[in-house]
Amino acid sequence: MTPLAHRVCARQPETHDTWTLALDPLEARIAPGPGQFVMLYAPGVGEIPISSSGEADARGVLTHTIRPVGAISTALCGLEEGSLVGVRGPFGTSWPLDEARGSDLVIVAGGIGLAPLRPAIRRVLARRSDYGSLSVLIGARTPDDLLFVGELEQWRARLDAEVLVTVDAATPPWRGRVGLVTTLLAAAAFDPARTTALVCGPEIMMKFVARALLDGGVAKRHIWVSAERNMQCGVGHCGHCQLGPLLLCRDGPVVRYDVIEPLLRVREL
Repeated sequence: MTPLAHRVCARQPETHDTWTLALDPLEARIAPGPGQFVMLYAPGVGEIPISSSGEADARGVLTHTIRPVGAISTALCGLEEGSLVGVRGPFGTSWPLDEARGSDLVIVAGGIGLAPLRPAIRRVLARRSDYGSLSVLIGARTPDDLLFVGELEQWRARLDAEVLVTVDAATPPWRGRVGLVTTLLAAAAFDPARTTALVCGPEIMMKFVARALLDGGVAKRHIWVSAERNMQCGVGHCGHCQLGPLLLCRDGPVVRYDVIEPLLRVREL
Protein backbone atom coordinates (compact mmCIF):
# COMPACT_ATOMS: atom_id res chain seq x y z
CA MET A 1 0.00 0.00 0.00
CA THR A 2 3.04 2.30 0.26
CA PRO A 3 3.85 4.10 -3.01
CA LEU A 4 7.29 3.40 -4.47
CA ALA A 5 9.24 6.44 -5.63
CA HIS A 6 9.72 6.83 -9.39
CA ARG A 7 11.31 9.68 -11.32
CA VAL A 8 9.89 11.03 -14.57
CA CYS A 9 12.69 10.26 -17.05
CA ALA A 10 10.78 11.21 -20.21
CA ARG A 11 7.61 13.12 -21.09
CA GLN A 12 6.25 12.64 -24.61
CA PRO A 13 3.26 14.57 -26.01
CA GLU A 14 1.00 12.20 -27.96
CA THR A 15 -1.77 14.64 -28.92
CA HIS A 16 -2.78 18.18 -27.96
CA ASP A 17 -4.13 16.87 -24.64
CA THR A 18 -2.41 13.54 -23.97
CA TRP A 19 1.08 12.76 -22.66
CA THR A 20 3.11 9.60 -22.14
CA LEU A 21 5.28 9.51 -19.02
CA ALA A 22 8.25 7.18 -18.58
CA LEU A 23 8.85 6.48 -14.89
CA ASP A 24 12.25 5.26 -13.66
CA PRO A 25 12.11 3.30 -10.36
CA LEU A 26 14.21 4.63 -7.49
CA GLU A 27 13.32 1.68 -5.26
CA ALA A 28 11.94 -1.78 -6.02
CA ARG A 29 10.86 -2.52 -9.58
CA ILE A 30 7.36 -3.59 -10.54
CA ALA A 31 6.20 -5.12 -13.80
CA PRO A 32 2.51 -4.67 -14.73
CA GLY A 33 1.19 -7.18 -17.23
CA PRO A 34 -0.68 -6.05 -20.36
CA GLY A 35 -4.02 -4.69 -19.16
CA GLN A 36 -3.06 -4.23 -15.51
CA PHE A 37 -3.00 -0.83 -13.80
CA VAL A 38 -1.09 0.97 -11.08
CA MET A 39 -2.08 3.76 -8.73
CA LEU A 40 -0.07 6.86 -9.67
CA TYR A 41 0.42 9.41 -6.89
CA ALA A 42 1.01 13.08 -7.68
CA PRO A 43 2.63 14.46 -4.50
CA GLY A 44 0.35 16.84 -2.68
CA VAL A 45 -2.60 16.17 -4.99
CA GLY A 46 -3.64 12.51 -4.79
CA GLU A 47 -3.56 9.22 -6.69
CA ILE A 48 -5.54 7.68 -9.53
CA PRO A 49 -5.55 4.34 -11.39
CA ILE A 50 -3.74 4.38 -14.74
CA SER A 51 -3.31 1.32 -16.95
CA SER A 52 0.16 0.63 -18.30
CA SER A 53 0.67 1.65 -21.93
CA GLY A 54 3.93 -0.29 -22.26
CA GLU A 55 5.61 -3.18 -20.49
CA ALA A 56 8.45 -2.36 -18.11
CA ASP A 57 11.87 -2.45 -19.77
CA ALA A 58 15.05 -4.09 -18.43
CA ARG A 59 15.61 -1.16 -16.04
CA GLY A 60 12.04 -1.36 -14.76
CA VAL A 61 10.96 1.88 -16.47
CA LEU A 62 7.16 2.10 -16.58
CA THR A 63 5.11 3.74 -19.33
CA HIS A 64 1.76 5.45 -18.78
CA THR A 65 -0.30 7.50 -21.21
CA ILE A 66 -2.51 10.09 -19.51
CA ARG A 67 -5.20 12.56 -20.56
CA PRO A 68 -6.02 15.36 -18.08
CA VAL A 69 -9.65 15.06 -16.97
CA GLY A 70 -9.37 15.98 -13.28
CA ALA A 71 -7.04 17.54 -10.73
CA ILE A 72 -4.77 14.50 -10.32
CA SER A 73 -4.43 13.57 -14.00
CA THR A 74 -3.84 17.26 -14.80
CA ALA A 75 -1.07 17.38 -12.20
CA LEU A 76 0.53 14.22 -13.60
CA CYS A 77 0.40 15.53 -17.17
CA GLY A 78 2.10 18.73 -16.04
CA LEU A 79 5.09 17.02 -14.41
CA GLU A 80 8.48 17.80 -15.91
CA GLU A 81 11.41 15.43 -16.32
CA GLY A 82 13.04 14.84 -12.96
CA SER A 83 9.80 15.10 -10.99
CA LEU A 84 8.91 12.39 -8.48
CA VAL A 85 5.81 10.19 -8.69
CA GLY A 86 4.53 7.53 -6.32
CA VAL A 87 3.53 4.16 -7.77
CA ARG A 88 1.48 1.39 -6.11
CA GLY A 89 0.75 -1.91 -7.78
CA PRO A 90 0.47 -3.61 -10.13
CA PHE A 91 -3.21 -4.39 -9.66
CA GLY A 92 -5.99 -6.14 -11.52
CA THR A 93 -6.29 -8.66 -14.30
CA SER A 94 -4.42 -8.89 -17.61
CA TRP A 95 -5.48 -9.44 -21.21
CA PRO A 96 -5.77 -13.25 -21.76
CA LEU A 97 -2.87 -13.55 -24.20
CA ASP A 98 -1.78 -17.00 -23.02
CA GLU A 99 -5.32 -18.36 -23.27
CA ALA A 100 -5.67 -16.88 -26.75
CA ARG A 101 -2.68 -18.71 -28.26
CA GLY A 102 -3.67 -20.36 -31.51
CA SER A 103 -6.72 -18.12 -31.90
CA ASP A 104 -7.38 -15.31 -34.33
CA LEU A 105 -7.20 -12.00 -32.48
CA VAL A 106 -9.39 -8.96 -32.98
CA ILE A 107 -8.21 -5.97 -30.94
CA VAL A 108 -10.56 -2.97 -30.91
CA ALA A 109 -9.55 0.37 -29.38
CA GLY A 110 -11.56 3.57 -29.03
CA GLY A 111 -9.78 6.83 -28.23
CA ILE A 112 -7.42 6.59 -25.28
CA GLY A 113 -8.49 2.95 -24.96
CA LEU A 114 -5.58 2.19 -27.28
CA ALA A 115 -3.17 2.88 -24.39
CA PRO A 116 -4.12 -0.17 -22.24
CA LEU A 117 -4.16 -2.34 -25.39
CA ARG A 118 -0.76 -1.21 -26.65
CA PRO A 119 1.27 -3.64 -24.43
CA ALA A 120 -0.93 -6.51 -25.63
CA ILE A 121 -0.45 -5.55 -29.28
CA ARG A 122 3.30 -5.28 -28.82
CA ARG A 123 3.50 -8.67 -27.12
CA VAL A 124 1.43 -10.36 -29.83
CA LEU A 125 3.58 -8.83 -32.56
CA ALA A 126 6.72 -10.01 -30.74
CA ARG A 127 5.32 -13.56 -30.55
CA ARG A 128 3.45 -13.49 -33.84
CA SER A 129 3.70 -17.22 -34.57
CA ASP A 130 1.72 -18.02 -31.38
CA TYR A 131 -1.50 -16.63 -32.87
CA GLY A 132 -3.65 -16.86 -35.97
CA SER A 133 -4.73 -13.76 -37.86
CA LEU A 134 -4.39 -10.39 -36.13
CA SER A 135 -6.77 -7.48 -36.74
CA VAL A 136 -6.17 -4.22 -34.88
CA LEU A 137 -9.10 -1.82 -35.26
CA ILE A 138 -8.65 1.73 -33.99
CA GLY A 139 -11.09 4.60 -33.73
CA ALA A 140 -10.60 8.22 -32.65
CA ARG A 141 -12.67 11.40 -32.65
CA THR A 142 -10.44 13.18 -35.18
CA PRO A 143 -7.07 12.51 -36.84
CA ASP A 144 -5.47 14.83 -34.27
CA ASP A 145 -6.72 12.56 -31.46
CA LEU A 146 -4.93 9.42 -32.71
CA LEU A 147 -2.35 8.07 -30.27
CA PHE A 148 1.09 6.63 -31.06
CA VAL A 149 0.93 7.74 -34.69
CA GLY A 150 4.50 6.74 -35.54
CA GLU A 151 4.05 3.29 -34.05
CA LEU A 152 0.71 2.88 -35.84
CA GLU A 153 2.50 3.36 -39.15
CA GLN A 154 5.01 0.66 -38.19
CA TRP A 155 2.18 -1.75 -37.37
CA ARG A 156 0.40 -0.93 -40.63
CA ALA A 157 3.57 -1.61 -42.62
CA ARG A 158 3.75 -5.21 -41.38
CA LEU A 159 2.58 -8.02 -43.63
CA ASP A 160 1.41 -10.24 -40.76
CA ALA A 161 -1.16 -7.89 -39.21
CA GLU A 162 -4.25 -6.04 -40.38
CA VAL A 163 -4.43 -2.53 -38.91
CA LEU A 164 -7.50 -0.43 -39.74
CA VAL A 165 -8.06 3.12 -38.50
CA THR A 166 -11.13 5.33 -38.61
CA VAL A 167 -12.13 8.73 -37.20
CA ASP A 168 -15.53 10.13 -36.29
CA ALA A 169 -14.86 13.45 -38.02
CA ALA A 170 -12.20 14.08 -40.67
CA THR A 171 -10.04 17.16 -41.00
CA PRO A 172 -7.64 17.93 -43.88
CA PRO A 173 -5.41 16.26 -45.00
CA TRP A 174 -7.03 13.03 -43.67
CA ARG A 175 -7.75 10.55 -46.49
CA GLY A 176 -8.57 7.52 -44.39
CA ARG A 177 -11.81 5.99 -43.21
CA VAL A 178 -14.51 8.08 -41.50
CA GLY A 179 -17.08 6.46 -39.23
CA LEU A 180 -17.51 4.62 -35.96
CA VAL A 181 -14.98 1.96 -35.02
CA THR A 182 -17.72 -0.68 -35.27
CA THR A 183 -17.77 -0.18 -39.05
CA LEU A 184 -14.26 -1.63 -39.24
CA LEU A 185 -15.44 -5.07 -38.15
CA ALA A 186 -17.06 -5.72 -41.52
CA ALA A 187 -13.74 -5.00 -43.23
CA ALA A 188 -11.60 -7.15 -40.92
CA ALA A 189 -10.60 -10.69 -41.88
CA PHE A 190 -11.02 -13.22 -39.05
CA ASP A 191 -12.78 -16.50 -38.33
CA PRO A 192 -15.42 -15.80 -35.65
CA ALA A 193 -15.45 -19.45 -34.58
CA ARG A 194 -11.81 -19.22 -33.48
CA THR A 195 -11.55 -15.55 -32.50
CA THR A 196 -10.66 -13.90 -29.21
CA ALA A 197 -11.54 -10.21 -29.04
CA LEU A 198 -9.94 -7.59 -26.79
CA VAL A 199 -11.88 -4.31 -26.51
CA CYS A 200 -11.09 -1.07 -24.69
CA GLY A 201 -12.62 2.38 -24.92
CA PRO A 202 -15.64 4.32 -23.66
CA GLU A 203 -18.24 2.01 -22.10
CA ILE A 204 -20.89 2.74 -24.73
CA MET A 205 -18.39 2.01 -27.50
CA MET A 206 -17.47 -1.33 -25.91
CA LYS A 207 -21.15 -2.31 -25.72
CA PHE A 208 -21.70 -1.62 -29.44
CA VAL A 209 -18.46 -3.38 -30.44
CA ALA A 210 -19.36 -6.42 -28.34
CA ARG A 211 -22.84 -6.49 -29.89
CA ALA A 212 -21.36 -6.35 -33.40
CA LEU A 213 -18.90 -9.14 -32.56
CA LEU A 214 -21.73 -11.29 -31.19
CA ASP A 215 -23.81 -10.63 -34.31
CA GLY A 216 -20.78 -11.68 -36.33
CA GLY A 217 -20.56 -15.03 -34.56
CA VAL A 218 -17.87 -14.46 -31.93
CA ALA A 219 -18.71 -16.29 -28.69
CA LYS A 220 -19.54 -14.05 -25.74
CA ARG A 221 -17.01 -15.88 -23.53
CA HIS A 222 -14.26 -15.02 -26.04
CA ILE A 223 -14.85 -11.25 -25.84
CA TRP A 224 -12.87 -9.38 -23.19
CA VAL A 225 -13.32 -5.74 -22.20
CA SER A 226 -11.43 -3.38 -19.91
CA ALA A 227 -13.94 -1.82 -17.50
CA GLU A 228 -13.10 0.85 -14.95
CA ARG A 229 -14.98 2.42 -12.10
CA ASN A 230 -13.81 4.70 -9.28
CA MET A 231 -10.83 2.64 -8.10
CA GLN A 232 -9.22 3.97 -4.93
CA CYS A 233 -7.55 1.26 -2.85
CA GLY A 234 -6.54 -1.14 -5.63
CA VAL A 235 -6.97 -4.24 -3.46
CA GLY A 236 -10.74 -4.69 -3.16
CA HIS A 237 -11.15 -3.25 0.33
CA CYS A 238 -12.85 0.13 -0.08
CA GLY A 239 -15.66 -0.92 -2.44
CA HIS A 240 -15.58 2.24 -4.59
CA CYS A 241 -15.14 0.23 -7.79
CA GLN A 242 -17.97 -2.22 -7.10
CA LEU A 243 -20.05 -3.34 -10.06
CA GLY A 244 -22.62 -5.78 -8.68
CA PRO A 245 -20.63 -8.75 -7.32
CA LEU A 246 -17.41 -7.53 -8.97
CA LEU A 247 -14.74 -5.33 -7.46
CA LEU A 248 -13.07 -4.11 -10.63
CA CYS A 249 -9.69 -3.32 -9.06
CA ARG A 250 -9.49 -7.00 -8.12
CA ASP A 251 -11.78 -8.82 -10.59
CA GLY A 252 -10.99 -6.43 -13.46
CA PRO A 253 -10.26 -4.21 -15.19
CA VAL A 254 -10.08 -6.93 -17.87
CA VAL A 255 -13.32 -8.92 -17.64
CA ARG A 256 -14.92 -11.52 -19.88
CA TYR A 257 -17.99 -10.10 -21.59
CA ASP A 258 -20.36 -12.88 -20.57
CA VAL A 259 -19.54 -12.01 -16.94
CA ILE A 260 -19.92 -8.24 -17.17
CA GLU A 261 -22.67 -7.84 -19.79
CA PRO A 262 -25.62 -8.64 -17.46
CA LEU A 263 -24.27 -6.08 -14.96
CA LEU A 264 -23.94 -3.34 -17.58
CA ARG A 265 -27.67 -3.73 -18.33
CA VAL A 266 -28.61 -2.77 -14.75
CA ARG A 267 -29.05 1.01 -14.74
CA GLU A 268 -28.58 1.29 -10.97
CA LEU A 269 -25.07 -0.15 -11.23
